[in-house]
Amino acid sequence: MKPTKLGLYGLAALCAGAPMIASVQADERPNILFIFSDDHALKTIGAYNPEFTADNPLNVTPNIDRIAEEGAVFTRSFCTNSICQPSRASILTGKHSHKNGVISNGSKWDPSQLVFPRLLSENGYQTAMIGKWHMHPTPSTEFDYHKTLTGHGGQGRYYQPSFINFDGEEVVEQGFSTDLITDYSIEWMKNRDKTKPFLMMCQYKAPHTNVVPALRHMREFKEDIPVPDNFFDTFDGRSEYMKNTWMSMHGVSAPEVLKTIGKEGTYDAENYMIPNPDFKPGQKGRNNRRTVKNPALFMVPFTAEERKAWHAHYDPINEDYFKRRESGELADGTKELSLYRYQRYMNDYLGCVQGIDENVGRLLQFLEDEGLADNTIVVYSSDQGFLLGEHGLTDKRTAYEESMMMPFVIRWPGHITPGQRNESIIQNIDYSATFLDAAGIEVPEEIQGRSMLPLFKGETPADWRKSLYYHYYQTGAYNLPKIEAVRSERYKLIRGYGHKNAKLAEIGEQWELFDLEKDPNEMTNLYNNPEYASVRQQMKEELDNMREKYEVEAD
Repeated sequence: MKPTKLGLYGLAALCAGAPMIASVQADERPNILFIFSDDHALKTIGAYNPEFTADNPLNVTPNIDRIAEEGAVFTRSFCTNSICQPSRASILTGKHSHKNGVISNGSKWDPSQLVFPRLLSENGYQTAMIGKWHMHPTPSTEFDYHKTLTGHGGQGRYYQPSFINFDGEEVVEQGFSTDLITDYSIEWMKNRDKTKPFLMMCQYKAPHTNVVPALRHMREFKEDIPVPDNFFDTFDGRSEYMKNTWMSMHGVSAPEVLKTIGKEGTYDAENYMIPNPDFKPGQKGRNNRRTVKNPALFMVPFTAEERKAWHAHYDPINEDYFKRRESGELADGTKELSLYRYQRYMNDYLGCVQGIDENVGRLLQFLEDEGLADNTIVVYSSDQGFLLGEHGLTDKRTAYEESMMMPFVIRWPGHITPGQRNESIIQNIDYSATFLDAAGIEVPEEIQGRSMLPLFKGETPADWRKSLYYHYYQTGAYNLPKIEAVRSERYKLIRGYGHKNAKLAEIGEQWELFDLEKDPNEMTNLYNNPEYASVRQQMKEELDNMREKYEVEAD
């Protein structure tokens, strides 16, 4: 490892008989509070939507917005691979998936590789990670302290979640996961070694599907949430793979939207919509559907009081739904049913987001109460974005904007001009280099990202990236192929290929080219448009350049 800036500056100061430069003294280097959620769509964050009015039902993040008002919001922030474990690995290592080894949610994490929290610890920081880790195995030497959610493949539960403590013991904690993760993060920061700067990675499960809000955030059902313009997208002229995806928010109700979907790929959309905790594995029939959110919800171990409150809120809404189904108002195959399902999903999703924002406020208040706010970098981000009805889809994985884009909102008093909106293209591989640079630690050459410190001044260096590389590998999941893409400031080229299903693999490569300036919703594929032939060639060349730059093997 290279010598740190701290060490170099300290040696120079001692040799000169002068005091060490204050900006890199261990006790004055900035603390880092990295607040991280799961699948947080930008359209539900006020800082990314300055047009929001106070009464907009999507306007539910005053505390996250406060970070932006007192710091900066990066409006072109992207992940390298839009799926949970790979994105987290890229943040920790500063490398693309093919370099850190975590290309899918089934990949095994190599804890011995370089990660920025360990480098911070080796250079005088005290480090901790509390909440959703998700990767396998659980942390070992990456942090000085960790307390991680477990169960449900590493997702954990919303209510009464199980944690793996630092000593390896698994315990069930009473409460709601977002609140508990905040409690434990604050507790650690209170009891830390106060002679050292700290890194706290506070990582929430919310608002990951299955969306289960805290009881206090169960929302009145008004059916007033704005619907995306392309909610009934038919993917005409675009990737054949997208016509076969199992990510449709329409469920089985819209055969006119997904004509080619196989029976094995459909799902009972009521399982994702009807929130009630009484599901028992193996039960079937309508009476069960009245008490199902989805088959994984039986993992929600409500207390008797919580169960009573849950029923009191949702039973009237559910009964109204079934009456409307029986009357034909919400009949199978109708747009009305799809729109209703969207409203139900969004209400619970926004309830989860409200819980996150409320707890972000608690963390900010703690920093103020402890006198730490002025010397703490606060970042709010998420592992990726999320499709909430755009193209009629839900989930992430794709190379469409809503999936690739991830929030990055940062406050650093004295270093970032408040209210800044930065349009530079950044990626999650830049986070590690940025945190190390801010701590006065030399950024190792193997990190593929770049420090964002120059951007914090509100200017973009002339040599900053003009395009980014994206690669999703988990073919088969949600009936998707592998997806490779390059995005410039104006254009995006997407390649779908290598489907694990032999029949779908016969489709071959599927290319999409979008002009994001003229077509921000990515509805018109220009790949075969002769007027864009030169753009297509330029973007293919840029894709080759990205592969060479990041040492991507041919696939």
